[in-house]
Amino acid sequence: MRPHHLSTVRMSLKRKRLDDYKPLVGQEVIDEVLRLASDLKGLRVLQINSTAYGGGVAELLTALVPLEVASGINVEWKTLPQHVDFFEVTKLFHNALQGKEYEPSIADIEKYIEHNRLSAESESSRYDLIIAHDPQPAAFRHFGGHVGAKWVWRCHIDTSHPGQAVWDFLHPFIREYDAAVFTMKKFLPPGIGIPEERIFFIPPAIDPLSTKNIDLPVSLSKTVLSEFGIDLERPLLTQVSRFDPWKDPMGVIRIYRRAKERVPDLQLALIGSMATDDPEGWEMYVAIENELKDDSDAFIFTNLNGAGSLEVNAFQRLSNLIVQKSIREGFGLVVSEALWKGTPVVAGNTGGIPLQMANGVGGFLADGEDDYVDRVMFLLENPTEAHDIGYRGMKFVKDHFLVIRLLIDELKLFRSLVL
Repeated sequence: MRPHHLSTVRMSLKRKRLDDYKPLVGQEVIDEVLRLASDLKGLRVLQINSTAYGGGVAELLTALVPLEVASGINVEWKTLPQHVDFFEVTKLFHNALQGKEYEPSIADIEKYIEHNRLSAESESSRYDLIIAHDPQPAAFRHFGGHVGAKWVWRCHIDTSHPGQAVWDFLHPFIREYDAAVFTMKKFLPPGIGIPEERIFFIPPAIDPLSTKNIDLPVSLSKTVLSEFGIDLERPLLTQVSRFDPWKDPMGVIRIYRRAKERVPDLQLALIGSMATDDPEGWEMYVAIENELKDDSDAFIFTNLNGAGSLEVNAFQRLSNLIVQKSIREGFGLVVSEALWKGTPVVAGNTGGIPLQMANGVGGFLADGEDDYVDRVMFLLENPTEAHDIGYRGMKFVKDHFLVIRLLIDELKLFRSLVL
């Protein structure tokens, strides 16, 4: 890859109003947002990540940045230039940071450095605070200059046991940041080299007023599922996630097949969002499609064949339960999304998932396929208990994982760095 010019891409923002969230969080919480933002008027902030859609970071920024703007702060959201060669490398980096051993080649390192360097050098706007998300723009600080700006590296993945070769390469870039943010303390990589008082722990959150999470009439949800070929009279098991080995969709298929031996009319839906920064997703999609080709009760959908935010919302509402069979997980926004709709979840006891739910509060945490099958069968065979568990999960998400809480945490981060 030897591009002559690469430019960051500024994202158009949705318009959001803080008052629209008042019925959900109350006036006192909105007042707290306004108080925290009052000393930040005129602050120039850049949020930069790899892609505008298809992953949890993009969803977070879609909700969060407009609310930061609504709070009176001058925040822009930009993405790195889209280039498949670069994203093939950064997907390998991403997997390595989650623990998969990988030795980057000289060519891979050159692609990564060149893309970051040219992208950073193209950025002529001036900011007071710049937040770079995940490994893709981690070298942006090194090449970006911006004298006087404060820089934050925001890591959304589990870097507790990173592959050594990739960590050794990225670590010098990350040490240059003024602060770092992780989802939880146990994700902190060893010897990060940033002062302890400049390391923050902020879990993600969902936007309850987004198309994916807003309340839908049951009739509309039923229409959506019927259009996708789902039999509304039969039970439905769903996983919503990227088609990624870490989400173990093949494991979900095995669980579904074992449960189907006891519930013969069970249906399965695997819904994935294809992201521009994840070329590995297409390989997994083809493998899943081949695995399910002879099963008329199993479905695979993506955002490219009509399964967008509203459709995911409907599936999460009408599924009997959601499975999130993550092997490693930074957070897993889909867990809170499902719980917000009162739908019980059986999920991997890993990463940020236990932050969002506990056994009996929203669903069950599982540690192996036998455990998954037992939990799935319990929820299918005990609908009253499943409803109560789902309701408790919805209340927990309302108290802890709505985007206004994330906004407050982010404003506190801004204040700690610039005031």
